[in-house]
Amino acid sequence: MLDLAAVTLLVELAAAGSLAGAARRLHLSPMAASRLLAKLEQELGVRLVQRTTRSLSFTDDGLAFLPHAQTLVEDQAAALASLRGRSAAPSGLLRVSASLAFGRKVLAPLVVEFMQAHPRIEVELQLSDKVVDIVAEGLDIGIRIADLADSSLIARKVADSPRLLLAAPAYLARAGAPQRLDDLAAHTCLTSSVTPHWVFRTESGRRRMSVRGRFSANSLDAVQEACVGGLGIAYLSHWHAREELASGRLTDITLADAQTEPLTIWAVYPTRRLVPAKVRLFIDALGAWLARQG
Repeated sequence: MLDLAAVTLLVELAAAGSLAGAARRLHLSPMAASRLLAKLEQELGVRLVQRTTRSLSFTDDGLAFLPHAQTLVEDQAAALASLRGRSAAPSGLLRVSASLAFGRKVLAPLVVEFMQAHPRIEVELQLSDKVVDIVAEGLDIGIRIADLADSSLIARKVADSPRLLLAAPAYLARAGAPQRLDDLAAHTCLTSSVTPHWVFRTESGRRRMSVRGRFSANSLDAVQEACVGGLGIAYLSHWHAREELASGRLTDITLADAQTEPLTIWAVYPTRRLVPAKVRLFIDALGAWLARQG
């Protein structure tokens, strides 16, 4: 009979990409992980992984066995969940990815509240503005604020994400506020590689505008700081500028002939037959948090 601990190690190895990474996730020493892998290969009578001092790759036999290993691990999780019952307190490590700005503004404060409510859950945040392969990285949830194209993932809508035209009172006092969409061409606009075009809804349909200004950045946080400092007009999500709007450091600009196009906040997770309770609870908590913030 196969050792499920060794099978779990193989699944984590595929996600982490290294034996050391898989060992860390399972709280094993590298030596113990190596022994488990060797034991599994001996039981199966095939080599599953090719290892050198610098790299690791699955053999053809390893790739063939991996889907079955994942099924065994999922079945074990489902069996344990049925024994513990729905009333059991959720536990374990929850790995979440998101953009840097969303992580700092929303997830970091949410995680404090979430972990206080669920003391047996551990959370690991991975924040990056690059698109992360949540399956390859072994993540439980990815928070994405964009159109989704990857059909291999399950996506659950968490909330709408309205976007706003924003400026500091000092800038508006100096340059005035644009009244119509075409007026933006005469204003200093703060751009970022995250939102290279500003998208609006008009009576004639969707319109993408290319805007220019003296300042640009690859960080929405930097764009926001420049906006608060009075350097120009920014195009940001409401969750990003909520505190600055409430304090009066930024002002929302309304155009007579156009509206900013909203985005959607999605929680995506790997296609699995069993969605862990910790994943469902975190997504629910994120939706409730965003609803409270307005």
